Amino acid sequence: MTVAERDRALAAFRGLAIGDALGMPTQSMSADEIAADYGRITGFVDAGPHQRIAAGMPAASVTDDTEQAVLLAELLIDGDGRVDADTFARALLAWENRMRARGSLDLLGPSTKAALDRLTRGVPAAEAGRFGTTNGAAMRITPLGIAIGADDLDAFVDAVARTSAATHNTGLGIAGASAVGAAVSAGVAGADTDEAVRLGIAAAALGARHGHWVAGADIAARLRWSIPMLTALAQDRRAEALVQLVGTSVASQESVVAALTIAAVADDAWEALCLAASLGGDTDTIAAMAGAVLGATRGAAAWPEAAVATVERVNDLALPALVDGLLRIRSRGGDAQGASDD
Repeated sequence: MTVAERDRALAAFRGLAIGDALGMPTQSMSADEIAADYGRITGFVDAGPHQRIAAGMPAASVTDDTEQAVLLAELLIDGDGRVDADTFARALLAWENRMRARGSLDLLGPSTKAALDRLTRGVPAAEAGRFGTTNGAAMRITPLGIAIGADDLDAFVDAVARTSAATHNTGLGIAGASAVGAAVSAGVAGADTDEAVRLGIAAAALGARHGHWVAGADIAARLRWSIPMLTALAQDRRAEALVQLVGTSVASQESVVAALTIAAVADDAWEALCLAASLGGDTDTIAAMAGAVLGATRGAAAWPEAAVATVERVNDLALPALVDGLLRIRSRGGDAQGASDD
């Protein structure tokens, strides 16, 4: 583990949490509703009057994106880089039960919930996630990107596929997770944002070959189109293009593409996450994924120190210890196994 690797890995996990917290009060709202309740998002704010999922949550609170990433990180560390599907399923169900007991509506996403229901009925892990096309695997993949290097991209994508299979065993779900995970892994290794996103696109193309086929636009192809398209637009036209042309729904081919496109064209990392939080749709997840990539490629300088301190204090996050554990796996060459189907 080098100082530079730790700086970037910690900034990736913090970027995920910061983006998640910025998008918490705006998730599942339209851009017009966001503007009416909050104006322009420029920092952490309390959940407003029209926020249903995160109703009543205070400013800088994180959602399931960060919490499930922390859960995966803990399981990876406990399993020395491996997480079997049954253990992962039990951990996710236990997490949801804790959220439900607290009165939270921020529960498991549609693909994950349906897959876990099938697992509990005895459906094999390889089949349980065969309909999972949403961004649940991508939103929580950052710990794997920290723990495993992507020099051997085929092996890395294989690890992502095994980690995702229990809930998102489709080409779309795995491609989305591969794109985010590989971009984070490349950033931790020292790549700049352009290099990391290019590797993410290549990983998405490989990931699309895994899992069950489902109809949907190819994530790698959409990224090759969306990044130059957004780059060519004036700053004041980018939000509209992201909403109308790329899309901001929970579908991997929309939200993952939006997140990596935002990261690819970002001048200022903080402003990029504020933009993501203002778009409408799955804002917390889009901002979280973009934040993970920007943190990995730009390091601690990407995030205001006050924002880091606030999000870690409000959510009682112990990210340095998690990152150190993940980097110890990486320093040993990484298991490159991810979650097994055993």
